[in-house]
Amino acid sequence: MPASQQQTVFRLDKERASYRNLKAHREDIPKPSKYEVLMKVKGVSLNYRDIAISTSKYPFPVKDNVVPCSDAAGVVVEVGEGVRSISVGDHIIATLDFSNVFGQQMSWMGGQGGPVDGVLREYLLVPAVSAVKVPKDSPHTFNEWSTLVVTGVTVWNALYGCIPLRPGQVVLCQGTGGVSITGLILAKAAGAKTISTSSSDEKLEIAKRKYGADITINYKTHPEWSKEVLASTDGKGVDYVLENGGSGTIAESLNCIKMGGQVAIIGFLARASQEQMPDVASLALEKGAVVRGIQGGSTQLLQEVTEFVAQKALRMPVEKVFGFTQKEVIDAYDYVASGSHIGKICIQVGE
Repeated sequence: MPASQQQTVFRLDKERASYRNLKAHREDIPKPSKYEVLMKVKGVSLNYRDIAISTSKYPFPVKDNVVPCSDAAGVVVEVGEGVRSISVGDHIIATLDFSNVFGQQMSWMGGQGGPVDGVLREYLLVPAVSAVKVPKDSPHTFNEWSTLVVTGVTVWNALYGCIPLRPGQVVLCQGTGGVSITGLILAKAAGAKTISTSSSDEKLEIAKRKYGADITINYKTHPEWSKEVLASTDGKGVDYVLENGGSGTIAESLNCIKMGGQVAIIGFLARASQEQMPDVASLALEKGAVVRGIQGGSTQLLQEVTEFVAQKALRMPVEKVFGFTQKEVIDAYDYVASGSHIGKICIQVGE
């Protein structure tokens, strides 16, 4: 039970002109209903989505004065009277969209930190069916576990949500942000061959040395990087692409995908103008490729990736951790917005 009746909660202002307008508020700690649990938040991880939401560049609905962020890990401090599967003291993470327990997400209206209030707070109510327990005795930090909520489950959905990845297949990860580095880690652990792209030779070296990328390609040095991908795979191409650029890079992704391969549309970092937009339909048809939009994933997928990470003892790529003061939270947003990070950036909410 919380000692105090109030908690610190961060909210964006109604205009959402800048994440620098994030403000800390004191608000009541909620009580769990019959089938909810109350989590004391310990760690929160940031996504590019949080930057886009805070600057009104997110292309989907956002509520006014929203509590931002969607990825939290913590300890259960109170449970509703009807909850049997979770106990006080359990360590948990929770799905991005509480309504998406299994199967495909049905709408954009349930995502935390956007259409509904998110997790940048000290205490969070979670429906018991949306909570996933994580091992208490693992070496993973709460910050590491928090990265699975969106980044981990997004990669898992891309690799296993349609046609499951098999050992020996080839996975291409665009960039060196959280999704791409997590993609490297999970794909390597599954026995796949991996390719990383970046505009920085220094980042590519880290991707290779620290995270096991088999092949690295600088897309500034090689603007038509699909040719390098094809050359490095004896003209065969790759089985999976984690597509973080969007319309600005999808033509290159489809150029280097194998016949029947899968392109997972995850990000929208490199947008093409209407005049430059490639003919995606023809390119996909030519390769018989599956082009899927990935919107995170269900509680079921979150459970699967959590078990995989725990069983394989995979450490998640947390590069830097910031504190929970207003200045440090804004500094964390600044760091993500700069694009200089490799892996994930987190906020330490509690000890």
